[in-house]
Amino acid sequence: MFRKLPWPRPPWVADVHRWTGRLAILLVLPVLYWCIFQLGFQTVDSRYVAHSVLGTLFVGAVAGKITIVRLRRFPAWVYLLAGLLVFATLIGAWATSALWLVRQAGSPIF
Repeated sequence: MFRKLPWPRPPWVADVHRWTGRLAILLVLPVLYWCIFQLGFQTVDSRYVAHSVLGTLFVGAVAGKITIVRLRRFPAWVYLLAGLLVFATLIGAWATSALWLVRQAGSPIF
């Protein structure tokens, strides 16, 4: 990214990126535990199925991205694709949760 920007990369960026990633994984672990062991895979309606599938894909995408980055022997487009997959599954799982929240609030829009 910094090769495209007009300023050089600060030396602390890599460390901040790694530690915020570790912190994000630690913060997701309780949610992951709750979803897997307390709620389980639910098939009440299509929103539940989509949320369960996207949540599962998100965990797999994160594990795959971490593996790909650690191996360091892939073309540049693979890193981009892995990051986009993590982002897309996270947004999909979030959107299905947001849809549930909006429906619970009784919004006339949905």
